[in-house]
Amino acid sequence: MANLKLIKNRINSIKSTQKITRAMKMVASAKVKKSENKVKASRPFTYELEKVFYRLLHSVSEVEAQETNFKEPLNNYPVLLKERSIKNVGLLIMTSNKGLSGAFNANVVRYTLKTVEEYAQKGIGCELFIIGQKGFNALKRQVDEYGFKIVETYLSFSENPTSSQARLVASDMAREFVNGNIDSMEIITSRFRNMMSYSVEKWDILPLDDVDFDYAKEEFKDMEVEPNVSSILSELVPLFITSIIYQAMLESVASELASRMTAMSAACNNADEMIQKLTVDYNKVRQAMITQELTEITGGSTANNK
Repeated sequence: MANLKLIKNRINSIKSTQKITRAMKMVASAKVKKSENKVKASRPFTYELEKVFYRLLHSVSEVEAQETNFKEPLNNYPVLLKERSIKNVGLLIMTSNKGLSGAFNANVVRYTLKTVEEYAQKGIGCELFIIGQKGFNALKRQVDEYGFKIVETYLSFSENPTSSQARLVASDMAREFVNGNIDSMEIITSRFRNMMSYSVEKWDILPLDDVDFDYAKEEFKDMEVEPNVSSILSELVPLFITSIIYQAMLESVASELASRMTAMSAACNNADEMIQKLTVDYNKVRQAMITQELTEITGGSTANNK
């Protein structure tokens, strides 16, 4: 009887857990479609903005500032666009605040540590800007071993990224860049492919010295800018950096939701298999107990007849 009760309790426990995983799967499924639409709607704008920005820089022979005072570092385009030797890299890491999303956060953390290690071999330091509680919890334990520095953390961002959040991150990274603490801006995020897949990637923001401008030479060869290049760049550079960060945030959230949906779907399927197996075990034990009782009854009846 004890075995039957134990098996039945396990079945009930798994069924309760399955209700939770099924509900999480349904929630993730509902959210991921909306998030996918945001990603796909934002991609054309981000691409066109980058293209216009690159073409504008190619049409300008030299970036000069007509003003020396800038309200914030993010507007200080002469420093942000200036070529420099890279001694420290600023890495923006995109993770989530919640778990139960498969290997989503683990993949980002693993890619980050690999990137830090590769830079360390080149004698380049890394300063991290981390979005998401899970990424911060995992990476803070690796600070001493890998020798990177965590500059800023953003642990209160929701599943609905906003341009103001992206602007805040961009301002923090620009501040470190202008102050000379970092010499490049890079993002480690998860690019959303479809409902079933995503890939962890590293996106380069600054510097722009490796950008290929060949496709822009003809169309913007004799471009005229009004009122002047300085005023345009002081607005376009912050928009350019913020737009890429915002796009990376959208991609990361969509990838997280897709990963959670897949993980919860797998959990539901595994629960079904475990319930079926335990039900078979339950029936076997129950049948054995019935057979034993019948045998005892038959044996007792035979003994009485003698």
